[in-house]
Amino acid sequence: MKIICIGRNYSEHAKELNNAVPTEPVFFIKPDTALLIRNRPFYYPDFTKDLHYECEIVYRVCKVGKHISPKFALTYIDAVALGIDFTARDLQQKAKEKGLPWEPAKAFDYSAPVSTFIPITDFKDLNNLNFSLDLNGTAVQQGNSKDMIFSIETIIAYVSRFVTLRTGDYIFTGTPSGVGPVKIGDKLEAFLESKRMLACEIK
Repeated sequence: MKIICIGRNYSEHAKELNNAVPTEPVFFIKPDTALLIRNRPFYYPDFTKDLHYECEIVYRVCKVGKHISPKFALTYIDAVALGIDFTARDLQQKAKEKGLPWEPAKAFDYSAPVSTFIPITDFKDLNNLNFSLDLNGTAVQQGNSKDMIFSIETIIAYVSRFVTLRTGDYIFTGTPSGVGPVKIGDKLEAFLESKRMLACEIK
């Protein structure tokens, strides 16, 4: 499986990092070794001094698809979760300055904690999902999928032009504003419509 991540999909987040708001989806891929499940702790890597959290809505792909039409896009996902796109911001900034790929900053081992999944049929409208992230008990990110620049339908249609979606792939849909650093001893908790979905302790 692969983890497809959409960058800069909330305008306020793009602005807080001084990035231009995109006119088409920006995506990158994390390998399966980035996955961290079952609320296991995350161990702070030694190659960064500025590790940031980015809470995101995540969808699970349920069948193979290529060149998918937006009107059929929702038939290619069956469940929703929350995830954290851990980012080595210092490495990312160096890469951006040199025009280099982001993989060292984004695709490292266990950089993608993901919660358990809930069937999408449990929700009336996937484009109106509230979610939030707490850091040590204080809310630091709050978002709603209606504020995504590109909807999940648009994302699936766009990405599938370039990359075949396969059963079991995950799609991270971007993060709202409020991203920030973590340190050893911190605890992150993510909520979807007030239900606690994910907990991650930094060690």
